[in-house]
Amino acid sequence: MSASDTLNVTHEDARAIDDCWNRIGIHGDKSCPLLEEHIHCRNCSVYSVAATRLLDRYSLQQDQREAVVSKVETDVKTRSLLMFRLGEEWLGLATRTLVEVAPLQAIHSLPHQRSRALLGVANVRGALVACLSLVELLDLGASVAPAGGGRVMPRMLIIAAHGGPVVVPVDEVDGIHAIDERILDAASQSGAQASAKYTRGVLQYRGRSLRWLDEEQLLSAVTRSLT
Repeated sequence: MSASDTLNVTHEDARAIDDCWNRIGIHGDKSCPLLEEHIHCRNCSVYSVAATRLLDRYSLQQDQREAVVSKVETDVKTRSLLMFRLGEEWLGLATRTLVEVAPLQAIHSLPHQRSRALLGVANVRGALVACLSLVELLDLGASVAPAGGGRVMPRMLIIAAHGGPVVVPVDEVDGIHAIDERILDAASQSGAQASAKYTRGVLQYRGRSLRWLDEEQLLSAVTRSLT
């Protein structure tokens, strides 16, 4: 926002204030019944409140302008990752693959299921959606054990696979975090857990070791599990 924009907005705010001092006050026809008591409009609480509102508008617009300038000066490229837990392992997945985080639903098994990763189907707002096990897809196996302590809320992630949405149950969702691309680039180049399936790298974030998943490889594995 430019300085002229700030002044224009503030001017509009000033016009919205009832300037009774210009109509019936000291600068108007002096018909205000409070004028006899206060002698001058500047001694009146109405005038003081209006002045405070106007100054607050100036201050607000200035703060907004400085915030925009600060953001431009300190702008850092980030990527958004959804962080979730399977057993004791924390994983991060690009949010562009995420459709929704949903409450845990009953999973209905299917006869003659095509792969070990296919758990069955779940009812998502009246539609049956394939449900897959990330534990199987990522070959976590017996290494995944429940994390102890604290109250956790299992969730289902609805992700946009190549053939349509699929559901994957997870033990806990931490939320979406914006990660500095420089941190992600360093993690992908470090070679840590390079042998782990569908993994771009491992990074330390907020005291956790986070496995950053390769969404394209993972989505391809999802598609193979459904065909």
